[in-house]
Amino acid sequence: MKLGYTIIYVPNVGASLAFCEQAFGLTRRFLHESGTYGELATGETTLAFAAHELGDANFPGGHVAAHTSPQPLGFEIGLVTDDVAGAHAKALAAGATELAAPVTKPWGQVVSYVRCPDGLLVELCTPIEG
Repeated sequence: MKLGYTIIYVPNVGASLAFCEQAFGLTRRFLHESGTYGELATGETTLAFAAHELGDANFPGGHVAAHTSPQPLGFEIGLVTDDVAGAHAKALAAGATELAAPVTKPWGQVVSYVRCPDGLLVELCTPIEG
């Protein structure tokens, strides 16, 4: 078994794809003609977005919409970069909200946190040396 997809349910798939392209320099792989599903190329694991109406169809009991939650949900995606400060500034300029400025952790990794307009929590970090 391997991790193939991370799918985030969002209010506007096209807007989430465009934001990630602008803020993080990711490349759009696919946007369905319906606009309800799209993917970004991020390496071996696909980062995908699906419209809330697909979530409603998949989960009859409903789901929590990250963009309506005043606090970030209890999960994040981590994007690895050698320039956390530059990536952090670029994300903020694109419309992300700062949750934690870049800081060097005790183990030497530089880490920051931003929240995307669709509610997604993103950790920007240097690779862990090991």
